[in-house]
Amino acid sequence: MAFLMNQMLGDKLKSFTGGDGESSSKVGSDGKETAESKGMSREEFEEYQRQMVEEKIQRDKDFANRKAERANLRVALRDKYRLPDSTQDTALVEMAGDDIDVPEELAKMVDEDEEEEEANDSFLNKLQNLDVDTLKTKAQTTMTEIKQTAEEKCILM
Repeated sequence: MAFLMNQMLGDKLKSFTGGDGESSSKVGSDGKETAESKGMSREEFEEYQRQMVEEKIQRDKDFANRKAERANLRVALRDKYRLPDSTQDTALVEMAGDDIDVPEELAKMVDEDEEEEEANDSFLNKLQNLDVDTLKTKAQTTMTEIKQTAEEKCILM
């Protein structure tokens, strides 16, 4: 009776549960895909594998290029703001070579920041070029003059 039930319902149950016995024979002995598991001929499968490898190489190149562009931007910003250099960023830029440019969007952002800084630059330049020692002595002499004139004019002092 069990034999009869297995014959009648066995294939339907296997397809329903996904327990197809043939799938393990299509996968290679090391667990990798084979041409039969993809439903392709051997030549088609080899072409498919070659395309996959080429696409992966292209993605890796694009990723490395974007990574170098970002490192180049960080180096430029560090130079601009006189921050300490990062050996990792300089190494990335050197590995990429001279063909790396800053991405257009990031360059636009930096240019906008530079324009804003130029507008504020006059006040900041005055502050940076200001000699603190002379300012201090000038303030002290002014205070002593004010004290002297106040003592001369004020009866209580």
